[in-house]
Formats: sequence, C-alpha cells, structure tokens
Amino acid sequence: MRANIPKGMGGGPQNMQAMLRQAQKMQEDMAAKQEELDAREYDISAGGGVVNVKINGKKEILAIDLKPEIVDPDDIETLSDILVAAVNEAIKRVEDTNSEELGKITGPMNMPGLF
Repeated sequence: MRANIPKGMGGGPQNMQAMLRQAQKMQEDMAAKQEELDAREYDISAGGGVVNVKINGKKEILAIDLKPEIVDPDDIETLSDILVAAVNEAIKRVEDTNSEELGKITGPMNMPGLF
C-alpha cells in the first residue's frame, strides 16, 4: 500500500532541510528573545501606589518599596494582602509579556516544552 501525500507535503530532502533550517532559526530567535526578556525589569504598583515591586524577566523580585503610610502595626493583614497582590501582579506581567513576545516568533504554533 502506498500513502497518497498531497502536493506540497513531503517534497523530498530539500523540503525537509528547509523545514529543519526554519525550525533551527525559530529556536535561535526564541533563545535570543528569551535572553532579552530575562534581562527586562518591571515596576509594578499596588494599593494605590503605596507598594511598589521591581521584578526581572526571570521572575526574581529585585526590590519592594513601601510607603510609610501603609505600615500600620495594628493592621499587618492589609499590608500582607497588598504585598501578595503586588507580587502576583508582577509575576503575571512578566508571564504575559513573555508569552506575547515569544508568540510573535512562533505565530499560531503552540508546542509547549519543544523550545
């Protein structure tokens, strides 16, 4: 039995080599973009600007700045809640930016773990 491959599919060794070169270029482009994204820094505010978080593209918290008015010894819970919100927003911003930027390289292709 012989497989019936539509024209343009398969195409022999030249087509396969072109596809491999294209995949290798995409992988190189993604690695370069990931390096660029890892080096970025983001400043995120929460609680109306009383808490600021600085995070890098590797999701490492670089600094947390607190305005004096948020520090109330009788209300540690509010400070804690705002810190959690700020850190979560910072991580989400990094993930969204990375996804958007890498998506520009891969287009509609979605192969988690491949690159």
